[in-house]
Amino acid sequence: MTLRLNGIDVDCVIGERPDERTRLQTLRVDVELEIPDDAAETDSLSDTVDYAALTERIRAALASAKCRMIERAAKVVKDICLSDAKVRAAKVSVTKSGAVPHLESAQVVF
Repeated sequence: MTLRLNGIDVDCVIGERPDERTRLQTLRVDVELEIPDDAAETDSLSDTVDYAALTERIRAALASAKCRMIERAAKVVKDICLSDAKVRAAKVSVTKSGAVPHLESAQVVF
């Protein structure tokens, strides 16, 4: 079964340039998780991923990580997802908007 968490917004320090190291920017994180089918049968949170808790763990980790690259931010998120025993596989997308003039966004998928 696939569980998608779309549009996790995280205000964090992200970027290489000196001006980026002193201000918050918003990253948009999307996560696709392969999880067991158990919760579809039991209808119990204990048989699936608590996505509210996972969302907060992702937000807290990125807020404290102060990554320079969105590639690193994606790895931080993926590691958090895979640390949950119920997650069999994870695909992470991190999007950074407005960092470069004339570029809507940059995105990495990991």
